[in-house]
Amino acid sequence: MPRRSTVHEQALPSQTLIVDNGAYTIKAGFAFAAPDSTNCHIVPNCLARERDKRVWVGAELDMCRDFGEMAFRRPVEKGYLVNWEAEKAIWDSTFLDTKSKLHVRPSLNVYNDIQHLFGASARGAQSSAIPAECVLVIDSGFSHTTVTPVYKGCPIHQAIRRLDIGGRLLTNYLKEILSIRHYNLINEEHLVNEAKEKICFVSNDFKYDLERTWLGGSQARNKRKPEDEANEIVIDYVLPDYNAGTQGYMRPHDPSLAAKVKKMGAMANPGGVVEDFMTLGNERFAVPELLFNPMDVGMREAGLPETVMQSLLGLPSGLRPAMLSNIVVVGGNCTMDGFMERLETEVRQLAPAECIVRIAKAP
Repeated sequence: MPRRSTVHEQALPSQTLIVDNGAYTIKAGFAFAAPDSTNCHIVPNCLARERDKRVWVGAELDMCRDFGEMAFRRPVEKGYLVNWEAEKAIWDSTFLDTKSKLHVRPSLNVYNDIQHLFGASARGAQSSAIPAECVLVIDSGFSHTTVTPVYKGCPIHQAIRRLDIGGRLLTNYLKEILSIRHYNLINEEHLVNEAKEKICFVSNDFKYDLERTWLGGSQARNKRKPEDEANEIVIDYVLPDYNAGTQGYMRPHDPSLAAKVKKMGAMANPGGVVEDFMTLGNERFAVPELLFNPMDVGMREAGLPETVMQSLLGLPSGLRPAMLSNIVVVGGNCTMDGFMERLETEVRQLAPAECIVRIAKAP
C-alpha cells in the first residue's frame, strides 16, 4: 500500500507585499498587523517620454517637473495587459531596485500555500471579522467599469457586467471639449487628467445644473436654490506653469477678469507672473455624466445604475436583496464629488421597493 504523503504546514513569510496592478497606477505596500494607509504607495503604471526624448519609468515620474507634451505608454489597455516588456520595466524599477521603498528580494522558494491561506480560517487567530457572504463590487477605474457579484468570496461569473467607460475615456472627452472651446490640449493628457480630478463632479440634477450654466439662463436664475450661492458651477481653472513650477488650480469665476483677458490676452497675477486660465461651466459635470448616460456621446450601452440591475438579473432571485444591501464601490472615478449620492439615488429608483439599498465607498 503506498504511503500517504504528509503535508508540512509552512510558516507565513515575515513580509507580504500586496499589489494592485491598476491600469493608471500601481497600488502596493507591505502588510502589517495594524493596517495604515501610509504603508500604501502609489506608482504610475506607465512609461513617459519628454520632448527631449528622456524616458521616465514608473515612480520616476514623481521627480518630473515638466509634463508638457509628454507621451505616455501604458502596459494595460481596456483592462488587459498588452505590453509585457513595458510592464516588466515598471515592475523591475518598482520592486527590484534597491533604492525603491517597495524593494523585495526575489526568491525561488516562493510561498504558495494558497489553500491554507485562503481556504481556511487564519491560523492561530481568533478573528471576529467575518466577511459578508454577498457583496456587489463596482470597480470604476481608468480603463472601464465592472460590476461583480461576489458570493462567499467567489465571483459569480455569469452575472459580471462591464461598462466600457472609465477614467481614460472621460479624460479624452474633456480634452476634446477643452480643445474646441479653449486651448488645444489634445497632446496634454497629464494636464487634462489633473484638471479633471480637480474640477469635475457628478450632478444630482443634470437638467437644472445645465440651465444654471446656460448663456441665456434668466429662467435658471429665477429658480435658484439657496445652496446655489455657495456652490457656483462656473469657475476659472488656472493652467499649470511648468517653467515656474506651479500647479494648476481652480478659483471662483471673475467675469470682469475674463472680459479683460479676451481683450488683452493672458493676464499677470499679483506676483507679476503671466497666467493662462480657462472659464469652465457645464464641462465640469457633463464629462462624468457619461458614466450614467453613455448615449450622450452615442455609445450604445446602459448607464452604471442600469448595469448594476442587469448584473442582479443574472443572479438567483434569493441573492438579489442581499447584494443590493451590500454594494461596495472602488476605483478612482468614485472619488468625484456627488458620485456616490447619484449612484445610490438612481439604484434606489430601479430597485424593488421592498429591498434595502446600501452603498459604501472603500476607504
